[in-house]
Amino acid sequence: MQLVIEKLLNDFERGGLTRRQVAAALAALVSGAAQAAPKKDEGLKAVTINHVTVRVPDVHKTSQFYQEFFGMPLKQHSEKTHILGVGKSFFGIEQKPGGPALDHYDFGIAGFDADAVVAKLKARDLKVEPGGSKESFKFWDPDGFLVQLNGPDYVGHVGK
Repeated sequence: MQLVIEKLLNDFERGGLTRRQVAAALAALVSGAAQAAPKKDEGLKAVTINHVTVRVPDVHKTSQFYQEFFGMPLKQHSEKTHILGVGKSFFGIEQKPGGPALDHYDFGIAGFDADAVVAKLKARDLKVEPGGSKESFKFWDPDGFLVQLNGPDYVGHVGK
């Protein structure tokens, strides 16, 4: 681009172009360069929080607390997993060894396309967890949190 600008200025100085022609050519040059420039990766648009899942030593004790204190209804359960309703979202509780911890959280992504999302994650050197699907999968964020992604209307359950 620098060579093109130098040629324009030389032509102007020799009288081959008017000041108006130089200005128009520079405007066109800058406009074309802006359109040709690669767009910054805009990332993904999270539009919902589908759920948050925690790990606890006693799923029944924790589930009972949240049901009673926050009025969260028990939507699904198994021996070691309880899913409590929170509006259109849910709160997952899984019984796992160790102390209490965040297991993962799940974002609903606008226009979710698993292949495109995986490509964006890999471009940032983020590790996708095995076992996902085209509808929903998990990855590790830069701070080590496990994040699940899917479409905003995804209806799944803890452990998927």
